[in-house]
Amino acid sequence: MSLNHPYADIDELPNVLPLFPLSGAILLPRGELPLNVFEPRYLAMVDDAIAGARLIGMIQPLPGDETVADATQLYNVGCAGRITRLAETGDGRYLITLTGVVRFRVLDELRVRTQYRQCQVGYDEFLEDLTTGAGADAVDRESMVSMLRNFAECSKLEVDWASIDAAPTETLVNALAMMCPFGANDKQALIEAIDLKTRAETLIALAKLDLAQRAGDRPQWH
Repeated sequence: MSLNHPYADIDELPNVLPLFPLSGAILLPRGELPLNVFEPRYLAMVDDAIAGARLIGMIQPLPGDETVADATQLYNVGCAGRITRLAETGDGRYLITLTGVVRFRVLDELRVRTQYRQCQVGYDEFLEDLTTGAGADAVDRESMVSMLRNFAECSKLEVDWASIDAAPTETLVNALAMMCPFGANDKQALIEAIDLKTRAETLIALAKLDLAQRAGDRPQWH
């Protein structure tokens, strides 16, 4: 079931989003995130989203927060995703795909009757997200792909290099940021990068640090 509905203007975006907190999973503009939804509250959230704006706010909980799920502290920045695919399973789950639309900043968490959390959000500082390919010309693609090759070799990752070479720069940067196996703090640095160039540079720096740590050259801080 395809549910495409692009957003081209900030005025079309809702100022309240339902939240799906998930550590280690980030969504970026025009990236695709498959999700297996099985908790009753998130099944209800998907139902309500389909009946409304079809948007869900993906956001990470802060690392180390062991409080009750409803009180878990969250990062301040996430990404609104549009439900673009939905399938029901025979055992009551939803298999959905979210396509990233625009990042948001949490302004206030609302007191609501729904089982899932909802927040008032702002998009103003991320307006460039609505423009496909914005900032791609400033990315050092060659350096990024070179580092990816080194990282993939050391991590024993299987990479479809033909697809990498054919992908637009924005698609490549955001897909790599979403799939690379970094921790929550590093993932958050990627989602909060002010523009595509900064995200690509952050991605390269994180990969270099990971490779250095594997090689036993972890920096000594004093």
